[in-house]
Amino acid sequence: MPSAPPVVRGFFPLDEELSLLPGPLTPRLVEDLVHLGTWMPFPIAARNLGRFHAVRVTEPSARRWTEKAGAALVAQQTAEVARLVREEVPPPQGPALQQISVDGAMVPVVGGAWTEVKTVAIGTVGEPVWEKDHFAVHAQDISYFSRCADHLTFSHLASLETHRRGTATAGTVVGIVDGAGWEQGFLDDHRPDAVRILDWGHAAEHLAQAGQALFGAGTAILSQWLDQWLHALRHGEPEKVLAELRRQIAVFSGGDAAREEAQGHLTYLEERREQMRYAEFEALGYPIGSGMVESANKVVVEARMKGAGMHWAPAHVNPLVALRAIACSDRWDDTWPLIHAHLRQAQRDRQQERWRHRRDRKHEAICPAVSAPVPSRPTRVRPVCPTPPDASAAPRPSPKPPSPNHPWRRSLIPPDQRRAARSPARTKT
Repeated sequence: MPSAPPVVRGFFPLDEELSLLPGPLTPRLVEDLVHLGTWMPFPIAARNLGRFHAVRVTEPSARRWTEKAGAALVAQQTAEVARLVREEVPPPQGPALQQISVDGAMVPVVGGAWTEVKTVAIGTVGEPVWEKDHFAVHAQDISYFSRCADHLTFSHLASLETHRRGTATAGTVVGIVDGAGWEQGFLDDHRPDAVRILDWGHAAEHLAQAGQALFGAGTAILSQWLDQWLHALRHGEPEKVLAELRRQIAVFSGGDAAREEAQGHLTYLEERREQMRYAEFEALGYPIGSGMVESANKVVVEARMKGAGMHWAPAHVNPLVALRAIACSDRWDDTWPLIHAHLRQAQRDRQQERWRHRRDRKHEAICPAVSAPVPSRPTRVRPVCPTPPDASAAPRPSPKPPSPNHPWRRSLIPPDQRRAARSPARTKT
């Protein structure tokens, strides 16, 4: 069977010039629709696009375009991570002091289940500012990266953001987390020498829960005890606070369940005693709270993914949180051209596949394949697509003269005119 001719890429010049996407919407309308779908529910996004641009767009169109653009962003970011690893691209120079925090938030999916979306927040630590009665340190220029994945996959994919922010080349990196094991592993992967700090809110919460188990919730003695030892934990040495908690557990005369609960909180704090040197950290100008990533859980993930009645298909979680991360990081204008280019390339690939499929069908129609069983005796099988003989190989036979009564031999001049033409001309005298 002759080989099929190669596929020749075709194009429409005006489509290329205008960078059109499939469908009736212009590229700017597609971008605005996706942007609205990133920030608000799809029915509201479709109505707002109609209000702003006087076009009619349905809710399925808003959903389909947003999910398609998010999937393109996920694919582009995944390919970029592979390229950075493959080419060993050096990261840019990071800031003198950088904060990095990671945490997770739960998202409802179809079927009544829940899945965790992990987020890393990276910011540049600014100078201490006076707030009320103390100096406070805040992170600036905060950016986010979110994925629904296991901790190893998330750490690998998040290297795209840590590379962009120069985490590996920053002067000092402060890793403030809530003490979970996978969060410590994330810091080990991206900056092993990071200053580990247990989030102040989590440390205070564990101390308060231990006090409630020992003194009872809402009691006056608990309030006095917490005021004294929370202040000591924030401005003093953590060993004194841990020693006081051990003493209270040793003299506790209540039930065994309350003692075990208090002992569990004590064990949690003892394993992280080096991460609770808050007075020293604040003196160095380090932040001590992970509110940056806890706010990201609410702003990046929960504000869009946990609306009333929302249940997401697992395949649609990552596309939307990827769009949310770049939108909340104020990087939409820089990232949308990459999304648009990926959508255009996907459209070209689909066109090439359709053209290839049509060409193959046409070729099969001209030269259908022969699929017959093998005969029991040798038979001569004619070729499926016989090659026409070479016309120049054999001489052409000379043409035969027409017969006497052939129409070609009949003259179109009437007989009397023929006779007059043959007789000599007579001259009158």
